[in-house]
Amino acid sequence: MRHGSAPGGLNAPYEPHEPGWGNAPYRGGDGAPYVPQQPSYGGGYQPQPQPQPQGQGQQYAPYDTTAYQPSAFDNEAYEPDPYAPEEEYEDDAPDTDSRTGGPGDGGGDGTGGPNGPGRRGNRRRKKGKRRALRWVAIVTSLAIVGSAGAAWAYYEHLNANIRKDALNLGDSKVDKSKANAAGQTPLNILLLGSDSRASKENQKLGGAKADATRKPLADVQMLLHVSADRSNMTVVSIPRDTRVTIPKCTDPDDGTVYPETSSETINASLGHGGPGCTVATWENLTGISIDHFMMIDFAGVVSMADAVGGVPVCVKSNVWDKKSGLKLTAGDHVIKGKQALQWLRTRHGFEDGSDIGRTHAQHMYMNAMVRQLKSGTKLTDPGALTGLAESATKALTVDTGLGTVKKLYDMGNDLKRVPTGRITMTTMPWGADPENPTAHVVPTPAATKLFTLLRNDQAVDGKASKKKPPAKPASTARPDAKADIPVTVENGTGTASQAAVPGRAKAISERLVALGYTQAESDSTPQSQSGTTVTYPSDDQQANANALAVAKSLGLPTSAVKKSASASGITLVVGADWTTGTSYPKESSSDTKEVLDSANALNASDKSACMKVNPYYNW
Repeated sequence: MRHGSAPGGLNAPYEPHEPGWGNAPYRGGDGAPYVPQQPSYGGGYQPQPQPQPQGQGQQYAPYDTTAYQPSAFDNEAYEPDPYAPEEEYEDDAPDTDSRTGGPGDGGGDGTGGPNGPGRRGNRRRKKGKRRALRWVAIVTSLAIVGSAGAAWAYYEHLNANIRKDALNLGDSKVDKSKANAAGQTPLNILLLGSDSRASKENQKLGGAKADATRKPLADVQMLLHVSADRSNMTVVSIPRDTRVTIPKCTDPDDGTVYPETSSETINASLGHGGPGCTVATWENLTGISIDHFMMIDFAGVVSMADAVGGVPVCVKSNVWDKKSGLKLTAGDHVIKGKQALQWLRTRHGFEDGSDIGRTHAQHMYMNAMVRQLKSGTKLTDPGALTGLAESATKALTVDTGLGTVKKLYDMGNDLKRVPTGRITMTTMPWGADPENPTAHVVPTPAATKLFTLLRNDQAVDGKASKKKPPAKPASTARPDAKADIPVTVENGTGTASQAAVPGRAKAISERLVALGYTQAESDSTPQSQSGTTVTYPSDDQQANANALAVAKSLGLPTSAVKKSASASGITLVVGADWTTGTSYPKESSSDTKEVLDSANALNASDKSACMKVNPYYNW
C-alpha cells in the first residue's frame, strides 16, 4: 500500500517498502482544517617597499587560490614597461646637498660618504628608488589583475556548482503568461525536494542505502506564484500522494519515452525523465505556465539551513518521530543541519501523521527562513555570505534558463520585492481518492478555484494591489460580426479526480449560437484543463479582437484569452472551473475565503504558528 494518511507506504521517503499501518485514513476535505498557528576580502595586498626578486612578491589570494598569485606571473610578459629601462634614466639635477655626503650618499666632490662614491652613488640611489617604484607598480597591477581574476574564477566556480536540466519534458506545454497593461508578467517557480540516495552523503542523511540506484521521488513540491506587479506571492504545496495524470514525457538524456498515466501519484513524476516531467505534470494539472524549477536534495537542505544560521520553529508538545529522527521538547527551537532535514521530513509526528501535516510544517519552516533572509541578521559577515553562495549553488538543480549565479541573483532580488505580509502559504485542497481512499488524495473543486485565482493572477489573500497599472490603450481592431466568427468549443472538465461533465461543449456551443455566433460548434475530442480559455492562433489584432468578443459574451475575464501556436482558429476550452451553467461564474470574496479555509493558509509574517504534535509521538 502506498503512503497516504497512514504513516507508511511504498512512497515513504524513510523506508520506501515499509508496510502501511492502514489505521489512519485521510480525513475528508470537508473536515475542519487544522491551521497551524558583498563579501569583503580579508587583508588587502600590501606591496613591499623594497625591490624583490622575481617570483617572490607578496601573494594576493582572497579565495585561497594559487592561480592568481603575483609570483606566478613572469614580469617579462609585461614589457614594454611603462617605465623606461634604467640605462635611459639620467639625473642631471644638483644633489640635495652637494657639499657633504651623508651615510650612504655621494659627496658633492665625488669622494663623499663612506658608503657611496659621490654623485654616482646618488644617481644609483635614485635609480634604486625608481626600481622600487617599478616593482610597486608591477606588483600592484598584478594584485588588481589577480583579485579581478580570482573573483571571476570564483563566479565561474559557483556556476559550475549548479546542475541544470530541461524545463519541460511534455509534448504539450501551456502558453506563457501574458503581460499586463504595464508590461509586467507573473512569475511561476516550481520548488522540488528530491529523496535521492544516489550520493553517499544523501544515503547517510536519508538512510535506505539499498535505494541508492532507484529513481528519486519528488516528495516535496511547491508552486511559487509571484504576481505580475510583485505585490504578493502565493505558495501552493501538493501532498506527495496526490494521484494525478502524469503526461507523456521523454527523457532528454537517453530518449526513453514514458507514456501518460493516471494511476500514479505526483511524486513519481520525477522518475519519468527528470524534473521537467514534474513541471509538465503541474502545467497539466493547473493550467499555469511554469517559468522555472529549482530542486534540492537532502544534503542541500542541511547546508542551506547551516548557511542562514538556523531556522526558528515551534512545537506545541514534546515530539519524537523515530522514523525521521526528530526529537524536540515543547516550545521554540532554532534548528539547523541534520535536525532541519528531520523537521522537513517528519510526517508521523505531526498532526494526524499524514503528508498533509508535513506540508504545514514545511510552510512554517519556509516562512521562518524567508523572515531570516529578509532581516539579514544571519548574513552580516562575508564568511556567511560565501557559505550561503556555496551551499545554495551546490544544493540546486535548476532549469537551463536559470543556470547561472547572475540569473539566480536577479530572481532573488525580484522575489525580495514582495512584502513578507503578502506571502501566503497554502496546501492544495484535497479529498480522499475514490480509487484508493486510505492511501491517496485528489484535488477538490476548491483546488480548481485556487488554481484559477493564480492563473488569473489574483491574490488569494483578498487584498487589492495598491499599484495600479496604466490603462491599456484601446485596440484599433474591431471584432467581426458574430455570425462571421467561427468558434470551436471543447470539453476540458475532466480531471484526475472526476470524469468530464457530459455535454459541456455542446451546451456552451449552443449558447454561443443563441448569442449570434452561428458558426460555433462543439468538438468531442476529450481535453483536461483546469481553467477555461479562449485561444487564437496568432498576434493578428483581428483574431485577438474576435477572441475577446467571445469571452465578453460569455462573461469570461480578459485574462482567459490566450494566444496559442497550436490553435487553428478561435477555440474555447471549457475547463474544470466551469462545470455548470452557460455564463462563466464570477469570483467573489466568499469564494476566496472558501479557498483559504480549504488550503490551510498561513501568512509568512505570522510568528505565532506552532505545530500540533501527533499524540502517539509524544515523549
